[in-house]
Amino acid sequence: MLDDQNAKSMSIIVTKGTLDWAYPPFILATTAAAMGLEVTMFFTFYGLHLLKKDLNLKVSTLGNPGMEMPMGGMHMAMPNIMAALPGASALTTNMMKNLIKKKGVASIQELRDLAIEADVNMIACQMTMDLFEIKREDMIDGPSVGGAASWVEVATKSDINLYI
Repeated sequence: MLDDQNAKSMSIIVTKGTLDWAYPPFILATTAAAMGLEVTMFFTFYGLHLLKKDLNLKVSTLGNPGMEMPMGGMHMAMPNIMAALPGASALTTNMMKNLIKKKGVASIQELRDLAIEADVNMIACQMTMDLFEIKREDMIDGPSVGGAASWVEVATKSDINLYI
């Protein structure tokens, strides 16, 4: 833990709701919190889905030419054209979930619980909730609800601001 004189703060805007894009904000937030930083995560647009009680996260190969999966001692690239094939999203999602399990990587649910335990301030975007008709009862306990001004207030005082 850092002492109060050296305490730092970090804010993260979370905008993506796929399995692969869910990891960076939660890993960074929980790591920073463990290092003594005060962390705020603002979940907006598709990132808001990461606060739902029922997570059904998927991986998309579309627009992700860097996606390579270890297979048979090699790394297999997932070409963008695969996204157009029926079942491609399910295939890549299952491959990723199996790899996560095989390598012992924490699940998003576990990282989310860890963030709550570490007192990470999570804010669900009210406008996005209204736009996508997401109800408070559809989301996990813990996050508060606020607008962009809630994040701006925190961000103007934060030492580190990230957009993911």
